[in-house]
Amino acid sequence: MHIQQNISLKPYNTFGVECMARYFVSVHTIEELQEALSLPNYSKKFLLGGGSNLLLTGPVDALVIHVNLKGISIENQNKDHINISCMAGENWHDFVLFCIQNNYGGLENLSLIPGNVGTAPIQNIGAYGVELKDVFLKCDAIEIATSKKVTFTCQQCEFGYRDSIFKTAKKGQYVITRVVFKLTKNNHKIQTQYGAINEHLSNAKVSNPSIRQVSDAVIAIRQSKLPDPKKLGNSGSFFKNPVVDSKTFEVFHAKFPEAPFYVMSHSEFKIPAGWLIQQAGFKGKRFGDAGVHKKQALVLVNYGNATGAQIWELALTIQKKVATDFGIAIEAEVNVL
Repeated sequence: MHIQQNISLKPYNTFGVECMARYFVSVHTIEELQEALSLPNYSKKFLLGGGSNLLLTGPVDALVIHVNLKGISIENQNKDHINISCMAGENWHDFVLFCIQNNYGGLENLSLIPGNVGTAPIQNIGAYGVELKDVFLKCDAIEIATSKKVTFTCQQCEFGYRDSIFKTAKKGQYVITRVVFKLTKNNHKIQTQYGAINEHLSNAKVSNPSIRQVSDAVIAIRQSKLPDPKKLGNSGSFFKNPVVDSKTFEVFHAKFPEAPFYVMSHSEFKIPAGWLIQQAGFKGKRFGDAGVHKKQALVLVNYGNATGAQIWELALTIQKKVATDFGIAIEAEVNVL
């Protein structure tokens, strides 16, 4: 195991911000991960996956452990379903494409989401009416304090909207090493009702879409709205869509009847954060090299040399303006370090 010193983390975060790690090691096996976690001479350790849901605002004075575990395998299957295992270091979108190529259904709506498989359960990634929890069976993890192996079921993960036990009660206590998904082999549950998928398929004259066609539609829609992190630094959606109670919603809706919303339950309503940010005047605005994307107000971008601190300052400014204008708090979806 080779531990490096003073390593730039710019290649390891999709915002592309320059940030130095005091110590750095990349692990490729469970045993290497356990060894790295057990190293006694490094009191502070920081786990790094795909760097897609992360904003680094300053130097990391710790041992950065890059989780680079690879491998995809089949646990078991029958004529209708397959349980497929994927190691944490695999790229999420590459894994989705692998499943589609093999006609395994369930992940197609989650195409082109940046990041690695191991970090996907942490925030219960979701898009176009589908969330990770819908296809999640279990995950293996290592307890950071003890290096012991633990398995979490779907129920034990306590999934919520862009949330899980790994962001709440167990935050910072575990590193996910493997995720097992339950996918369909036939009679796929095609979901096209959310967002612009139906419109895209209709324009393509597709009336009975396959999982590949749904995936292609999602990819096209996302590419038309969201910047490629390899070309323009970003972490996808920076903010969560706020879910408010009925009293807050009634006040908001009376003042802004034109605002889009989604009914979550009789007492909860989801309001698109992108609409709030756009109405607050930030869409397409640039502040030095930090800015808000011109096509999607949910996405904060690095135009080249923005620091993480500058991007975070912009995020705080947006949060304050939205709260002032609409009386609604929007939370960062991205982990800020």
